[in-house]
Amino acid sequence: MKAKLGIAPIAWWNDDLAELSDDVSLEECLRQASVAGFTGMETGRRFPMDMAELGPILSRYGISVCGGWFSGLLLDGDLEAEKDRIAQQLAFFKAAGAPCIVYGETARSIQGVKSAPLATKPCLTEAEMAAYGRKISDFADWCAGQGMPISYHHHMAAVVETEAELDLLMKHSSVPLLFDAGHMAFAGGDNLRVIDTHHARITHVHTKDIRRAVVDGLDRGRESFLDAVVKGAFTVPGDGSLDFEAIVKALAAKGYLGWFVVEAEQDPKVSPPLDMAIKGHAELLRVMAAAGYEVVQ
Repeated sequence: MKAKLGIAPIAWWNDDLAELSDDVSLEECLRQASVAGFTGMETGRRFPMDMAELGPILSRYGISVCGGWFSGLLLDGDLEAEKDRIAQQLAFFKAAGAPCIVYGETARSIQGVKSAPLATKPCLTEAEMAAYGRKISDFADWCAGQGMPISYHHHMAAVVETEAELDLLMKHSSVPLLFDAGHMAFAGGDNLRVIDTHHARITHVHTKDIRRAVVDGLDRGRESFLDAVVKGAFTVPGDGSLDFEAIVKALAAKGYLGWFVVEAEQDPKVSPPLDMAIKGHAELLRVMAAAGYEVVQ
């Protein structure tokens, strides 16, 4: 079985918390990712959305676009409006040969609100989730029809955060799934059970780790998602508390083929991005070998 290893630029530039950003250029970010051994990178705010400009830079470092975030508003928005909002990124990702667009539902989300405690996240009834599921399914079908699939990112502080909420969305939709080990563990879910239940829908994987002591020590009635990030809730595989050998073996057993992307936002002064990238890559190589994956370019 073959797999590819990518990384997200959020370790270098945090879009929600500018103070947790390393002041490096796009080229330096790509250089460090390449030095660490990665061959893919998800897009970030310093990426030009034009392959005529970006392509030569990526080639210089042996990096390809392996995904990238889209802040969706479909929960409260109009399907046609969302098609217009995603059109530029969709065309860019097609030109880049990306595997998918990462769809994150940001309507009603408190993930970027530092004053909003984790316990105040939005919640939907099953009827509301069913209506949402129909909309996101139609949107996913349209994107795939345009030649660029989306992969749905369950996320802390958003409308689909917990394992039960993810189960409901999967029940009431046909949208492909981005499985994020760190977000699911933070939300109290069982990663191995999620893989077992929803493996047929998983099209993209984020190998985000957590520091269990930080997550368990949070006051969710007072502290926000961004507070948790500042405290160091997230890190790379091999530096945190999750058993990525078990997680990757579970994905291998279900036949997952695709990208494994390190996405770990934390303070670059405390956890230097290059050091973290090297550590995460080394751990992924170890667990990939144990699970029977061949890592390819």
